[in-house]
Amino acid sequence: MAGQANQEPDLKTADPELYSLIRKEDARQKDSIRLIASENYASRAVLEATGTSLTNKYAEGYPGRRYYEGMDFVDPIEELAIRRAKALFGADHANVQPYSGSPANLAALLALCEPGDTILGMSLPAGGHLTHGWKISATGIYYHAVQYGVRESDNLMDMDQVRSLAREHRPKLIWAGHSAYPRTLDFAAFAEIAKEVGAYLAADIAHISGLVAGGVHPSPVPHADVVTTTTHKTLRGPRGGLILCRKKHRKAINKAVFPGLQGGPHNHSTAAKAVAFHEALQPEFKAYARQIIANAKALAEQLTARGLELVTGGTDNHLMLVNLTNRGLGGRHAAKVLNDCGVELNANAIPFDPRKPFDPSGLRIGVPSITSRGMTEAHMADVARFIDEGLQGAARVDPEGYTAAADFVAPLRARVQEFCGAFPAPGIA
Repeated sequence: MAGQANQEPDLKTADPELYSLIRKEDARQKDSIRLIASENYASRAVLEATGTSLTNKYAEGYPGRRYYEGMDFVDPIEELAIRRAKALFGADHANVQPYSGSPANLAALLALCEPGDTILGMSLPAGGHLTHGWKISATGIYYHAVQYGVRESDNLMDMDQVRSLAREHRPKLIWAGHSAYPRTLDFAAFAEIAKEVGAYLAADIAHISGLVAGGVHPSPVPHADVVTTTTHKTLRGPRGGLILCRKKHRKAINKAVFPGLQGGPHNHSTAAKAVAFHEALQPEFKAYARQIIANAKALAEQLTARGLELVTGGTDNHLMLVNLTNRGLGGRHAAKVLNDCGVELNANAIPFDPRKPFDPSGLRIGVPSITSRGMTEAHMADVARFIDEGLQGAARVDPEGYTAAADFVAPLRARVQEFCGAFPAPGIA
């Protein structure tokens, strides 16, 4: 009887309001075609690791050098994650403690640069990331940031401009990476430029780390001083960050992460990262990475066949950018309508975009999530059809007066839900 009295309530009992919202989110993820390029489905094993007693434990410091006792199992867990990350990417050193990709990028700068140093990165409007020196980010506030872009003629990365800017400004560090660029990055070319001007090379592979791990995108590890990434996106792990570096930068990187930027690591996330690295080391993950590329190319072809204009004309990786100008649509309205129809993606600026950043001219579309659900090239025609029909509907309604009650929304959403029913959502009961 005493044991029953002390039994703790589960989430459904303890907080039915929150439980209901989580179950609704589960249903949304199962019933939607999720095309946000930075999202994915984590496996049941990854999700299970995130919900363990490890969340109860503080672990400031590093294995063997902690500020708290009780590290009997936390240290081996972090060491396991480190070993697996190093094996997966062939790196000299791995720091698995960053809370996400942005702190990982800040740690790279803190380790290798001084405030006020010049850094060179891809501009946000061209497809770069905020933390590569954009003016509203700490990386653009505390460092003298110079930005490179893409050519206006074909929207491809302009390596001649990168070299010219590097020679002119002599940056302390050069970023190679993006958040919305659909083509392969030439890390060897970046390394050559960095060597010429005496700069560190930092590669941010947050979007493509799963493709690198799967062998379908060149690795920056042989070329870069530091490599940063998130552990979700194409890598299919928990929300978190990872830093890989050369042996000579190990102490500086570790010191920058803790105590430079963070307190104790999130041990439950560290454990889930270890699970994800283990999964990515399996042969099945390479097949998954190959399928991402195949799906992206097939979807790009299907969208083009439907008259949609793709930035750079296609894709080499997991994402593509659609220029909606020829449809007379703004990206924000289009994304809202598609979401109501069960197709989840995001509005995104295109290079040299004439529209405002909050309502840009483009859409960013990624295939990691639908690939995780088992969709293949054969299903991309259906996905493209749903996108096209949603955009046609969006063009027929006034953005100011639009509501999800529009006549085309419910029928399209029902078809999307039926389509999704054939593809189980990993990790979700």
